[in-house]
Amino acid sequence: QVQLVESGGGLVQAGGSLKLSCAASGSIRSINAMGWYRQAPGKQRELVATITSTGSANYADSVKGRFTISKDNAQNTVYLQMNSLKPEDTAVYYCYANILTNLGYVRGYWGQGTQVTVSS
Repeated sequence: QVQLVESGGGLVQAGGSLKLSCAASGSIRSINAMGWYRQAPGKQRELVATITSTGSANYADSVKGRFTISKDNAQNTVYLQMNSLKPEDTAVYYCYANILTNLGYVRGYWGQGTQVTVSS
């Protein structure tokens, strides 16, 4: 079993910053990639940012220049630094990880989600 535990969400004013964290634990042999997705009310879940095991990062156009994804391989943790937040960034943010488990299979895992609310 693999668990993803997120933290760092909350309420912030427009222009402010938040940092999300997601720690993976359990039956992990290696992590291929981790990332963040978000889902606003009435909308589909969308990619925010991903980072591979080699550190290659990818961002949605809407967050480029404002958000930064990073990782701590030793801690199996991924971070999302969010600056210059806008009301349209309001959503539930989900951590995702593509993991090679100790049993030898690869599958994706999701965190439980953390609410980010940006007030205008």
